[in-house]
Amino acid sequence: MRKITLLLAFIGMIGLQSCTVNEDRVVEDNIDYDTISEVFETTRSFSASNDYSTLVTFPHSIYSSDMVLVYRLDNVINGNTDVWKLLPQTYYFNDGTLDFRYDFNFTMYDAEIYMDGFDLAGISSAYRSNQVFRIVIIPAYFGKGASTIKYDNYDEVIKKYNIDESKIVKIK
Repeated sequence: MRKITLLLAFIGMIGLQSCTVNEDRVVEDNIDYDTISEVFETTRSFSASNDYSTLVTFPHSIYSSDMVLVYRLDNVINGNTDVWKLLPQTYYFNDGTLDFRYDFNFTMYDAEIYMDGFDLAGISSAYRSNQVFRIVIIPAYFGKGASTIKYDNYDEVIKKYNIDESKIVKIK
């Protein structure tokens, strides 16, 4: 019995050594199959009645490793070019002190966008009413591509993660 076991082990070792892997040929595929990014758009207003805060519930939960970026529509140039600013976005008085800012936090289920500052009721309604936000969800397992992208540039983010803007989901 011992001789048979020894013989089988010897045959197994010979068989495993005969397997070779050709590592000379490298196939490079530039298609990113695991990054499925998406964008949600919402229009919200801020007032004392909602404590200058709004909760945007995602249509489905996201992964805990996902990265969430929130952009605010800051301007429209010539009626057709949108200018998106990454939150947090801070506005200052002429003397350099903080006036107010937009900021956010998020969970796997929602994002809370809020205003923070002094005398929020005294801020022009142009900054409080009908504000358009885009929430970009990016699978960010261990910061993939973090060193090569400027997240404050909305257009660069959209291009990097192959986001089709015609598929932006509107959230009320």
